[in-house]
Amino acid sequence: MSAQAAAQRPVVLVTGAGGAAAVTLIEALADDWTVAAADLDPLAVGLYLVPVERRGLLPRGADPRFVDELLDLALRVGARLVVPTVDVELAGVAAARDRFAEHGIALLVEQPETLRLCLDKHLLMQHCAEVVRVPRTVLWDDRATAAQVEEELGLPFIVKPRQGAGGRGFAVLHSAQELDLVPQDGTVIAQEHLPGEEFSIDVLGRPGGGPPVAAVPRRRDKVDSGIAVAGRTVADPELVAAGRAVAERIGVVGVVNVQVRRAADGTPALLEVNPRFPGTMSLTRAAGIDMPRLAAQAALGADLPKSLDFTEVAVVRHWADVVVPVADYPFTLDPRP
Repeated sequence: MSAQAAAQRPVVLVTGAGGAAAVTLIEALADDWTVAAADLDPLAVGLYLVPVERRGLLPRGADPRFVDELLDLALRVGARLVVPTVDVELAGVAAARDRFAEHGIALLVEQPETLRLCLDKHLLMQHCAEVVRVPRTVLWDDRATAAQVEEELGLPFIVKPRQGAGGRGFAVLHSAQELDLVPQDGTVIAQEHLPGEEFSIDVLGRPGGGPPVAAVPRRRDKVDSGIAVAGRTVADPELVAAGRAVAERIGVVGVVNVQVRRAADGTPALLEVNPRFPGTMSLTRAAGIDMPRLAAQAALGADLPKSLDFTEVAVVRHWADVVVPVADYPFTLDPRP
């Protein structure tokens, strides 16, 4: 590619460069975009997939400085699009959409109301109950009793934080008495135990809202540290319909990951929605739907197809090395606290 052609390509800045989702995005967008990458860790692998002048270090997403420094970095690298990939970054970046827009920078992040629903599992269950099967759910606060939980949910049942990700705080309880060890302050929900297979459904929405463009169910056959390292896409119309229904209900405008598990009768029931690109997006791309490219193009005004289909494929993931010059490793930028 000529220097002139490269200079004409839009710049996209991807955060969370050490995560699997960011690496997939960097690789997917590199053919059409000039990619910049950011992370809080100077050894994040995604930083080394882009030239040093397009790397940046940022504070943690919950740091009050994060949005300001993200905007400064986006201006420095000339970004036209910013894609945050870390949960804790999403709400703050979404709330600053107008600030970025003032500089001609678009954001590939869900709207604040969509994020509010996704980041509160109790609200999500209530909001989606009309369009998809949801597990029977009890908010574990001072109005609930252990007897009520057992009566409504049966045994065993599960408990998990109302907010949070990565499976932290999840437990299967085999008696109501075990609730004595669970904080009864409204930060935990109890739900019926769903015995069936679990699926992740990648969904591509459209910037104006409305029916999603595509929904690709994936079966997680082997999981390591919360990331699926082996799995396959599943052309199941019921799963596709569930993913589409949930995404449209919560107003998805980009890419989200809908997680479901089959109930005892085989019906897919909603577990949660991750309102960002998932770590196994590479499998969805291999199935024929390049969600990163489509979503990035749409964020800058390109039209999306009415609907897209996918093929069934399987993947087994492995580690890959990025070899860099010693002069480029490891602290070409000052690490932040």
